Amino acid sequence: MKATQKAITLLVTMVIAVVFVLGNPANAQQAKAKAWPVPDKNKTMKAPVKLADAAVIANGKDLWAKNCKSCHGSKGLGDGPKGASLKTFPGDFSSAAFQGGTDGELFFRTSAGRDEMPGYEKKIPEANDRWALVAYMRTLKK
Repeated sequence: MKATQKAITLLVTMVIAVVFVLGNPANAQQAKAKAWPVPDKNKTMKAPVKLADAAVIANGKDLWAKNCKSCHGSKGLGDGPKGASLKTFPGDFSSAAFQGGTDGELFFRTSAGRDEMPGYEKKIPEANDRWALVAYMRTLKK
């Protein structure tokens, strides 16, 4: 009798685990992003614009709507309409982990890109505009 109870408990646990993993679209369809190292010289870069300036943030918001929102979503949660079709989850920009990166790291990643994330150095050639995106990303924190 005890063996039967253990078998049933194990089976129920396995079914719950399978439903959880397959029922969560981010886990079932998209991989978690791998570490994205940034060169030391870029980590400490300082913005040539005031990232807290309302006009800089407004510029960043406009650029976000045109270039980033489709994958990263309007609030940076990684839930944009194109984001679901990516192999790798676009990331949650409101998270403490993301917001813990330096401004230089965010600028580097935006500029250089990687894998499915395009680099915006050519698409947004003005460095101050890419810094404005960093300013806007900072407003997405929880």
